[in-house]
Amino acid sequence: MQPLDPSETNYAGQRVALLTQHGKQVPLGEFLSQWLDCQLEHVSEYDTDQLGTFTRDMARSGSQLEAARAKARIGMALAGLPIGLASEGSFGPDPFAFMLPQNLELLIWIDDRLGIEVVATASGKTNFAHKTVKSWQDVECFAKAAGFPEHYLIVRPNDEQHPQFRKGLSNWDSLRDAVNWALASSPQRQAFIETDMRAFANPTRVQNICRAAEALMQKLQSYCPACGAPGFAKSGVIRGLPCEDCGQPTEAAKADIHSCVRCEYQTRVNREPAFAAPENCGFCNP
Repeated sequence: MQPLDPSETNYAGQRVALLTQHGKQVPLGEFLSQWLDCQLEHVSEYDTDQLGTFTRDMARSGSQLEAARAKARIGMALAGLPIGLASEGSFGPDPFAFMLPQNLELLIWIDDRLGIEVVATASGKTNFAHKTVKSWQDVECFAKAAGFPEHYLIVRPNDEQHPQFRKGLSNWDSLRDAVNWALASSPQRQAFIETDMRAFANPTRVQNICRAAEALMQKLQSYCPACGAPGFAKSGVIRGLPCEDCGQPTEAAKADIHSCVRCEYQTRVNREPAFAAPENCGFCNP
């Protein structure tokens, strides 16, 4: 593949489309300006709720990456720009501490001029939670634990499946009104209260978006040694780190694979230390 001219990979002065209705243009615009000296073009003429909502009234179609790619492509088309950025978040149990919730944020950068996609992720803590409540005391307890009112809340009558809800609740008066409405609308006199995970409504989530943005900026400033494309970064690992005592391969990684997103160039980067501890060896410590 033909090497790129350095001028083609310099994003200074370029306009980048971002489709969002949830305030992500503020933190992401700052990253683009500071790291790449380019300008974010905020696109808001499309209802991103059509691609999926955290309130479950519209299911997300496809994977997290596919949803982010669709957002980027729609934003690029509406703005008439060849470069687009999009963000998509997901929430679930922490894979290492199963009882704790985790937020995974994914950012995708598409540059049709270079024919590349660069993806970065970051995971971290979240206030993602929900509870069925029957009293104002239960509501106050949940709200304070969730970081309300800085973190907004959502209220439904009865349970999480109820089609009606009030979201964007950001002060105690509006929360009380919503809870009273939900209790009165529920045959069981109970309300379902949950955290509002939209970016503008959740400062903790914004922190994770910023961490993903920093990872993306670092990738975009890492260039392929072969063709010069941005986005040259770790793409996989090679396992089999030998045991320090017996020399047998273990499940630990012994090297990282760094790959180009444009051409087929790859390189191997060995890890340190060069040997695994015997307690991590399936032969020495079965």
